[in-house]
Amino acid sequence: MLRTLQVNGFSHQISVAPGTPLLQVLREALGLTGTKEACGRGECGACTVLLDGKPVLSCLALVDITHGNVTTIEGLADTAADLRRAFADFGAFQCGFCTPGQIVCATALLAEEWPERSDDAERFVRRRMSGNICRCTGYTGIVDAILHVRAARRGTVAGRT
Repeated sequence: MLRTLQVNGFSHQISVAPGTPLLQVLREALGLTGTKEACGRGECGACTVLLDGKPVLSCLALVDITHGNVTTIEGLADTAADLRRAFADFGAFQCGFCTPGQIVCATALLAEEWPERSDDAERFVRRRMSGNICRCTGYTGIVDAILHVRAARRGTVAGRT
């Protein structure tokens, strides 16, 4: 079947079989290999992309019924530069395999409305990021990086060197 897919601001005309996962199209047809396949069952979050700004698991999303703008880690190269830098500064990755999915999910999280009380922020981040599994870091660096970027974007913290 011939399908038009909007990915990272570009329109792509692709031919796919019904039931093809979005992940397969992104990696194989479009060459966007930043989105990773790990579990293939929607349990780990490594394949997270944004669909109209909301995180979705591309291993479960079928191209047939995917409508809207898909944003991959490659599409966040400019807008998530501060987040990528914070991940490096805070030791939020070790092997790096889950990092694209973590950053994509964190991008959506940073666009959400947060709890008013700052002492609820860490719990909020941990809850929202819980679908993204990391076997290396223990999550503290990931949470700290996200909290730092939020504070920096709001102008409530000086940059970290």
